[in-house]
Amino acid sequence: MALPKIAILDDYQKLSEPPFEQLRSSGYEVTTFTDTLLPYNHPNTPQDAKDGLVKRLEPFEIISSMRERTPFPAELINRLPNLKLLLTTGGRNASIDVKACSARGVPVSGTTGENRSPDSTTQHCVALILALARGVPQDDASMKSGGWQTTYAVGLAGKVFGSIGLGRLGVSVSRIMSIAFGMKVISWSTNLTQEAADEKAKAAGLPVEDENGNKTFKVVSRDELFRSADVVSVQLVLSDRSRGLITADDLGKMKKTALFVNTARGPIVADDDLLAAARKGSIRGVGLDVYEIEPLPKDSEWRTTKWGEEGRSQVVLTPHMGYVEEDNITTMYQQQVENILRWQKGETMATVFSDSGY
Repeated sequence: MALPKIAILDDYQKLSEPPFEQLRSSGYEVTTFTDTLLPYNHPNTPQDAKDGLVKRLEPFEIISSMRERTPFPAELINRLPNLKLLLTTGGRNASIDVKACSARGVPVSGTTGENRSPDSTTQHCVALILALARGVPQDDASMKSGGWQTTYAVGLAGKVFGSIGLGRLGVSVSRIMSIAFGMKVISWSTNLTQEAADEKAKAAGLPVEDENGNKTFKVVSRDELFRSADVVSVQLVLSDRSRGLITADDLGKMKKTALFVNTARGPIVADDDLLAAARKGSIRGVGLDVYEIEPLPKDSEWRTTKWGEEGRSQVVLTPHMGYVEEDNITTMYQQQVENILRWQKGETMATVFSDSGY
């Protein structure tokens, strides 16, 4: 019996090659794609582009996906008659319609990561904040073009760090900004209470209050967070409730000296509203690692505008690198290989997604 064909999607750095070599050497036909096609479920994706994605994926029984780089809505899943197993990386993937897969009898399995602290995404978020505050990309460009000092840095010590969301990543970043930079941490999300924030502070090894009785993680209103924070960091999970949550109304309340950073998910923020704020220079800087469409289109205004000039905000962009560490990605691919071998033997796979949740 012929072994199933395997497609590895969106492996930009070809990090899947060593882990998947054992399957290739065992006779599996493995095809690696290093580019991402337009997302099937985006309203601006034309039909011929959707058909092109289907044509690419149709021959394969097993598909290895990398996070949300290629979304799998129900319509796409139902156009792939040969699909037998869908793999993803991480413990959840909101861009896969697990119910549609389940209806087709297609199992969806993920991976688990090492509990390292601070994790990769936390490190990247802090790096992006520092790059923006210290003007590192702009100064690097100036030096390499023969220039010298062109602007001034923004100090963080004693300033206010506003975390939109106080989950695992929100706590991790807030802890660093508090301990390492002496920032005062405030947070808001729809259902966050002060009692819950106090428990999160304790779990992170921090006091609930300082010697003056100020809360380590102070819960404030949405309005107060945007008005008072010197750095606003998005730390929410993308969901129907959080999609498009942050709008011009929120951004318009921010200080002109403030920095806005998003390393969570692009669609949480209304992209046109953020662009308008950066275009007007109504806030000092914007740092982005995530975008509404990924990869970010080459003609995107984020790529093509001369930011920091003529009154516009400074902008620092990175290409969704929050989780992209070699060890991290390689480990996830190795776990996918192990799940393929289990599936072939009829054994239970690790981290199988349920259509009622992850």
